[in-house]
Amino acid sequence: MKAIVTVVGADKVGIIAKVSAYLAKHSINIADISQTILSGNFVMMMMVDFDNANIGIDTARKELVEELGTLGVEANIMNEKVFSEMHRI
Repeated sequence: MKAIVTVVGADKVGIIAKVSAYLAKHSINIADISQTILSGNFVMMMMVDFDNANIGIDTARKELVEELGTLGVEANIMNEKVFSEMHRI
């Protein structure tokens, strides 16, 4: 299963490192990544693959939100199919 990870918040050192370490710890592969800084705000989207993950998407969402809350940024993980349907024009 593929999912979209979004992270938004004030730019600071360690955001990508914390997300990548969390995903690696749970065998969630990063398939694609895009990040930018918009007016001082860090914005990142990742396509990740849960095929070999040792946790489910709901647990990953909850834990990643908690992990990144310590950095003051917001995160979300959404099934890629749901994300695509929500953003279909």
